[in-house]
Amino acid sequence: MRIGLQFPHRIVGSDPAAVLGFAQGAEDSGFDYLFAFEHVAGAHPDRFRAVDTGFRSPPYLYDDPFHEPFTLFAFLAGATRRIEFTTTVLVLPQRQTVLVAKQAAEVSILSGGRLRLGVGVGWNHAEYEALGADFHSRGRRVDEQVTLLRRLWTEPLVSFHGRWHNLDRIGIAPLPQAPIPVWIGGGLGTATLRRVARLGDGWMPMGLGAAPDEVVARVRTFLAEAGRAPSSLGIQGAIGMAGGPAEWVAAARAWEGLGATHLSISIGDQDPPVSAMERLKRASEVRRALKEELGY
Repeated sequence: MRIGLQFPHRIVGSDPAAVLGFAQGAEDSGFDYLFAFEHVAGAHPDRFRAVDTGFRSPPYLYDDPFHEPFTLFAFLAGATRRIEFTTTVLVLPQRQTVLVAKQAAEVSILSGGRLRLGVGVGWNHAEYEALGADFHSRGRRVDEQVTLLRRLWTEPLVSFHGRWHNLDRIGIAPLPQAPIPVWIGGGLGTATLRRVARLGDGWMPMGLGAAPDEVVARVRTFLAEAGRAPSSLGIQGAIGMAGGPAEWVAAARAWEGLGATHLSISIGDQDPPVSAMERLKRASEVRRALKEELGY
């Protein structure tokens, strides 16, 4: 089990030294990867539509700061040695696919292959609008995007004719040393779970609810329909920092029982009186407990 740590956008601030110090501290504390949420832009609360989102209120607004993940990871890659970088998740359909392929390839090259790309469809129609992207076709479009990304990362010259993309002998040299893993994140709807099974190198589930075994069983059924073995799909779970070693170990064991290969520690990014480095210290206690009790 690989253990990761949340990058706390909203409390780490904009001081480059603080951003770098957090990442280096995470690496020194033994974390295997650093994961970052993403939003390119936020909106006024009046723009929020609960019917589109699955949230009762907007998780983020226009004044919530987010570091752009490709830029952030490129900055951190040059000052770290081992820790991997993960988007959890990049809102892929609101971005240009070929540009994402180029940016991701560059981060992978400059970091020595330390990028894992988690992608999802997002929830914020106002953000899509600001980026000139269609919110309502995002689920269908992301399938085509993932297929095209993989070709752009592995073929020097690509011709592709789909519903949303038309490429005639296009390349993005230099190519990454190896294909970049693409993990699928999002809710538990049938379309998302089928997408996970059909296209994902891994799965980043959001809220498995009261019957996680049933959800995992559905994914495995879809994997079988796609001709894939359960072992071909990574699963990234998540735990918080409440409680103590007994609670942390129990939560990790539950995820292990579901087949998780990765476990993310969520440290929160609100309530600024608890600083990013204080949260890192607490998360490091969780990391040590998991290593001591479970060998992760």
